[in-house]
Amino acid sequence: MDSRSRVESALKHREPDRVPFDLGGTETSGIHRIALKNWLSFNGFPESEPRICSLATQSGAVEEEVVHRFGIDVRCLRVRQPAAASVQVRKEGDSSVFQDEWGIRWRMPLDGGLYYDICSHPLAGFSTVQEIERYRWPDTAEPSRYAGLKQDARALTTSGRPALVLERHTGGIFETSWWQRGLENLLVDMASDSRLAEALLHKMLEHKLLYWEKALEQVGDQILVAAEADDLATQSGLLMSKGMYRKYLKPLHRQLFAFIKGKAPAVKLFYHSCGAVAELIPDLLEAGVDILNPIQVSAAGMDTRKLKREYGKDLVFWGGGVDTQRVLPYGTPEQVHDEVKRRIEDLAPGGGFVFSAVHCIQSDVPPQNIQAMWEALREYGAY
Repeated sequence: MDSRSRVESALKHREPDRVPFDLGGTETSGIHRIALKNWLSFNGFPESEPRICSLATQSGAVEEEVVHRFGIDVRCLRVRQPAAASVQVRKEGDSSVFQDEWGIRWRMPLDGGLYYDICSHPLAGFSTVQEIERYRWPDTAEPSRYAGLKQDARALTTSGRPALVLERHTGGIFETSWWQRGLENLLVDMASDSRLAEALLHKMLEHKLLYWEKALEQVGDQILVAAEADDLATQSGLLMSKGMYRKYLKPLHRQLFAFIKGKAPAVKLFYHSCGAVAELIPDLLEAGVDILNPIQVSAAGMDTRKLKREYGKDLVFWGGGVDTQRVLPYGTPEQVHDEVKRRIEDLAPGGGFVFSAVHCIQSDVPPQNIQAMWEALREYGAY
């Protein structure tokens, strides 16, 4: 099978020739530039600094040579940053900082910094809906944002038939809203039934609908997966009650996901949420989610065997292949091997599984462990 057929089969809950492999195919299944450099050097690739494909996370670009060498099945499509909204990275004291097009400031220490964290929320001091309406929002319709997207898709398919994932242009509806407002502020707004929360979340939905309309006009017939995201849970439980999710976010998710599928009926909806999100899965399915990522196996209630038994006929699991919190960075290669074997046994039967690590592989993961992950996938991933 070629990669596109392999992933397509898994998405239809059929068993392909082997479990599809994703590394770098989505924003949340990547690999830090340092870990990528070390792993490639371990495998005899020439020493070089990987190209950065995500500034904030410092994820390295998984180039075509790597894709073919390791049998990676998924490739990521991203829109361009308009010239008018180009990011200027600069030194500020002991940090590297930039401001994105949403007005959010990000900071990374110059000494030992590995990725950027949010350090300023531009809407934190807002108290009225009018301030939200008057804010200088990005021009999501700017044509240069989508220029070349169709050509990029064609270029990725010149040397094979990869499964193409079209990424969102920013975080999810809830995620980008709290990046702007501050997490505590937004949750307080929602808990106090503030019109601010509703206005901000609906404003983000407007941008999302416009983005997906423009992007899918370009490549809706070429992609298999549309990727959206929000982190709705912590390690131990949900960030908000189910009632609050159903009141504020589920209607917006339902509208957004239905819109995407209306524009591209063959596309599957990929939804990322870290943490203990198991009790929200029925709601996510009702909202239109087809694929759940990352299956954070170290979080409460995220037992892969139980999740597969309860939701495996309706939900594709994309991730959960190896714990990135403890096993992958701190385990032995043997422990990594055993972890991968266990997760494949839990999630692969009957299809509906795309293998990737629980989240992006971080900088401190030994190359021997990444190799053990890949080798175990090759050993146990065949149907």
